[in-house]
Amino acid sequence: MGNVFLRQITLALAMVLGSLLNLYWWVVFVAVLITWVNPDPYNPVVRFLRGVTEPVFYQVRRWLPFVVIGGFDLSPIVVMAVIFVLQKVVVESLELFAYRLDVTAMLGVVTG
Repeated sequence: MGNVFLRQITLALAMVLGSLLNLYWWVVFVAVLITWVNPDPYNPVVRFLRGVTEPVFYQVRRWLPFVVIGGFDLSPIVVMAVIFVLQKVVVESLELFAYRLDVTAMLGVVTG
C-alpha cells in the first residue's frame, strides 16, 4: 500500500515539474520572439518576461561568456537546451521510478 502512495506522489511530482519546465520553455521562447521587434519597455507583459528570464540569462552569460557572439546573445538557446535535458533526464527518470514502484507493488515484492 505504501508503494502505491509513493508512486502517486512521484508521478505527481514528475507531472508538476514537467509542466513547470514546459511553461518556462514557452516563456523563454516568447521572450526571444519579443526581442526581434522593438517592444515597449513599460508594457507589463514585456516587463514580466524580462523579469522572469533576464536573471537566468544573466547567470548563463556569467558562467558561459562565449554565448555572446558578435552581439548575438545565445543564452536563451542554452536555457532551452538545459530545460530539454532536464525534461528528458529528471522528469522521465521520476516517471520510470514511479512505474517501477507500481510493478514492485503488483508483484508483491517487499522492499527494504
